[in-house]
Amino acid sequence: MLTVHAADAVHGAPDGADSVAVDGGVVVAIGTYGELTAARPQARVRRWSGLITPGLLNAGAPALLEADYHPDPREADELGGDPLTGDALTALGMDDARWGASARRGLQRMLRHGTTAVRGPFTRPAVRTAVARSGLRVHPPGPAPEPVSLDPLASVPEPADAFAAVLAVGGPADLAVFGVRDLVALRTAGAGSCTATVLGGRLVFRRS
Repeated sequence: MLTVHAADAVHGAPDGADSVAVDGGVVVAIGTYGELTAARPQARVRRWSGLITPGLLNAGAPALLEADYHPDPREADELGGDPLTGDALTALGMDDARWGASARRGLQRMLRHGTTAVRGPFTRPAVRTAVARSGLRVHPPGPAPEPVSLDPLASVPEPADAFAAVLAVGGPADLAVFGVRDLVALRTAGAGSCTATVLGGRLVFRRS
């Protein structure tokens, strides 16, 4: 569906550009809201407050999905809400079904942090299946980040170092929207300030 995403600014775009038009899974235009909507009066418009950037790459995904257990909200009274590791993880007696369910919840948490791509490899079959079904793009293996975090910005010197791709006309419509005005503020706020994530042109997360 043809959609114009409008915000306060678009990172890397010419001065004054505040909107991105996507059609299907592709970016078809970047410019001002007035220009994009005038040329595409039939487009759906999504208005956001803050900054549109490319989606983020979480390079620590293998550790987050294959060495952490992400509790079901129904388990909160017993296990809490934070990922479990070490002895707490061992005590759960994990099997493939539980690893798959945990991975799906972990992937949803990543989407809430503006992540549109992850770095492999994934060795557990249930986790590989969850990643494949999520639609997130899988990048080749690389150095493990430090620290490993749901926030890809926590392990890079500058926010732009965590971008999964360049936001450009003809490129994938993988976007993140953060409730800040620029990368300086984003560095301080972190990826937890994400208000929306668009993956392949689909809105996959929207903060209520």
